[in-house]
Amino acid sequence: MRPQATRSAEPTLLSRLPRFAVLAAALGILAACAAPDPLEEDLPDMGDFRLAHNIVVADNMQQVPPSRNATPEEWEAILTSEIDRRFGGYEGDRLYHIGIAVDGYALAPPGIPIVLSPRSVLVLSVNVWDDAAGVKLHEEPEQIMVFEGASAETMIVGSGIARNREEQMQILARNAARRIQLWMLQNPEWFNIDPDAAAAAAAEVEELAAAAEPGAEAAEAAAAECIPTDDVPCPEPVAN
Repeated sequence: MRPQATRSAEPTLLSRLPRFAVLAAALGILAACAAPDPLEEDLPDMGDFRLAHNIVVADNMQQVPPSRNATPEEWEAILTSEIDRRFGGYEGDRLYHIGIAVDGYALAPPGIPIVLSPRSVLVLSVNVWDDAAGVKLHEEPEQIMVFEGASAETMIVGSGIARNREEQMQILARNAARRIQLWMLQNPEWFNIDPDAAAAAAAEVEELAAAAEPGAEAAEAAAAECIPTDDVPCPEPVAN
């Protein structure tokens, strides 16, 4: 049976969606490189992994303002493409399915350079299935929040001016695919990867992810300390 890209019943990251405006402002003055083409990276060994179904659904996603518009079909297309691009070349001996539900997003609109130059954010719920065993490899969906990287150009004029909507979406999708691979490498037993090799590979992927999403931890901390207003209330504390 074809697996479904089910979403989590837990509101862990969805409860953070009201923070996006604060996160965007906190990320506004940070600079780094945009997401590179995964085919230009030295992709790590994935053991038995071979991609079978790559399923993305976005019909229940939330758009969090301020944001440019993007349709569910557009998110499904770009995420499907970037998952194929990162994982499609693996030729292991066992088939696996990746299912993704898009929970929420914000695509930074044009803002005031330097002062208000928000970045974009994407929230996903991710599942991985073993095809031969016919089972999901974990109990709850992995919830992932990814951020748009910055460049020297966006540092000056902001992402909403320097990048169009399609560029922002591609960067987020590539960053998401990398984060998904990092999570998979942190569970090497799923794919019969040598634990030491997986740990070394995960460290390299995590370093690339941190470089592509500068200031994510700082932005989360800033959001946690935000002062509520009538327009942008602070969320309740997120349960671990």
